[in-house]
Amino acid sequence: MPAAQKRPHRVAVLVQHGVIPFELGIPFRIFRGAKNRDGEPFYDVLTCTPEGPGQVRADADFEISVAHGPEALEDADTVVVPAAHEQSSAHTEGRNPDPLAAALDRIRPGTRLVSICTGAYFLAAAGLLDGMRATTHWSHADHFQKLFPQVKVEPDVLYIDNGDILTSAGVASGIDLCLHLVRRDHGTAVANASARATVVPPHREGGQAQYIRRPLPEPQLATTAAARAWALGRLDRPLTLRELAGRESMSVRTFTRRFREEVGISPGQWLVAQRVERARGLLETGDLSVDQVARKAGFGTAASMRQHLQSALGVSPTAYRRTFRK
Repeated sequence: MPAAQKRPHRVAVLVQHGVIPFELGIPFRIFRGAKNRDGEPFYDVLTCTPEGPGQVRADADFEISVAHGPEALEDADTVVVPAAHEQSSAHTEGRNPDPLAAALDRIRPGTRLVSICTGAYFLAAAGLLDGMRATTHWSHADHFQKLFPQVKVEPDVLYIDNGDILTSAGVASGIDLCLHLVRRDHGTAVANASARATVVPPHREGGQAQYIRRPLPEPQLATTAAARAWALGRLDRPLTLRELAGRESMSVRTFTRRFREEVGISPGQWLVAQRVERARGLLETGDLSVDQVARKAGFGTAASMRQHLQSALGVSPTAYRRTFRK
């Protein structure tokens, strides 16, 4: 008899009254766009509610008919909790409503938990983020931190990956987080294909800090975009901060400050992230040796690349290639 086929990774999206339709659609669009070479989906995505099948009020002028109740959480591999704009005790007292608390208790240990935007309130109210780094929509970050002082809130990033618990920043950053999960599960090529089908960038630079409104005393200020574009074409060679600043005719100090304001991270962090992405693509698709990949990605040596990939991905270049090589 042929071996039984492994079922797709099951994603349960837990929705509540006031759910934002855009955020509800993100997991379906991104995860369902992740397919193998035969066009078969890697993920099975379904929607459930804490109180059983039925109608859920959206943050719009319509309701959503949900076919599954909280029992769907029991065999989920990943649970996604989007934001809900109807205020509950989670937002005011830091305590989940009883039906939601009971639903979350159904989730098996080791299940991956994901929040989108202010969905982080529900994970924090359940005590799941205690002692962890987390993020949420920038406009709620201060309130979230005061309500949950045991959580280390980082308001400037697009998402935070704690392994089995992940949180995303405001609204569309849920796309970034879901693409990150596809990339983590199945590699860059699959994530890029899902991104192309959705017509979004496979990887956005920086964090949500760049979207926060701030007074601009000098509206005519130049940006660092040209330096970033120039660097992307030269990742295989050593690049200094002075060179990057010189591309924009700025001092190193001014360039570093402007870069962080625009991108959300330092130039050095950005360069490492770009080189890690370049290395991942080369390891997945090419026949270059690890030493050659290290040089082309700009790490110089295999030892340096190994250190950076281990830090960013938790695996060595050889292990990564073995997992994702097509």
